[in-house]
Amino acid sequence: MDVSKTYRQRGDRKMAVLTLPHCFPLQSVNGRSKSELKQSNSGGRRWCTVASQQQELCTQSERIRIDKSVLKLEEACSEAELWATSLLRVRSFYNFKSSFGIEDHKKYLAEYEFEALKERLAGTKEGQKVSCINATLPISETRNFPDELCSSCKFSDNGEDRVVVGTLDLNQCMSLPNEITGMKPKGIGGDFARGYLSNVCVAKECQRNGLGLLLVENSKSVAEDWGISDLYVHVAVDNDAARNLYTKCGFIYESEEPAWQARFLDRPRRHLLWIGIPIPTITTGNFKS
Repeated sequence: MDVSKTYRQRGDRKMAVLTLPHCFPLQSVNGRSKSELKQSNSGGRRWCTVASQQQELCTQSERIRIDKSVLKLEEACSEAELWATSLLRVRSFYNFKSSFGIEDHKKYLAEYEFEALKERLAGTKEGQKVSCINATLPISETRNFPDELCSSCKFSDNGEDRVVVGTLDLNQCMSLPNEITGMKPKGIGGDFARGYLSNVCVAKECQRNGLGLLLVENSKSVAEDWGISDLYVHVAVDNDAARNLYTKCGFIYESEEPAWQARFLDRPRRHLLWIGIPIPTITTGNFKS
């Protein structure tokens, strides 16, 4: 697929922003509620539902062991990788029903996220900087993976075919749309010293390999390089898997979403978790006058 060509052809379509500041579930597209998302633009037919907040993890027998020595954790930059990332997010955030035209609907959702992701990474929104961090494996290491995962989430990197198996966004900004705002740091500097994680997901078949932990730890290193001192993540109150992951990474509870806001947005309440990022100290030598 010529992703750049496809992107040019879609130039007249307004970019959507998929803000998913918690692990796994998709809640809204451009402010649309879950009930609205259940209907496609084609006659109101129900194509899919939002993935459960308490995502069902793979069992021990379903898990595919991966060779972490060939795993790459890097910031995505090519359009081909961003397209593969968008497909993984749609695959992870939705439960699809088998139906005529379902593949077209998956593509429609992936196009929305692809364009939104490009817009976020381009830094067109003042006061916000975003990085997409991916976990990828060479295609040669995915022989036991489902064909659908390998074919849809594959991209080429310097002549090597790789598969995106995990992803997240690191956002350097004061706040994210429709989400609880962090309180740290206070005063001047909060616009560049505060960050949020969003769009965190790992392919179901690759869970229980520690990929989520590796992605979060890598994002903390990038956050430190950016000068972020306070990193946040939103998690649904009933998403125990995500909470356990972030707790293991050192995040602690700071606040929670008001019940009225969750009802208004038609979603489970969020908890806001925080972790401090150590600021590197600059040492200077002793100079003699």
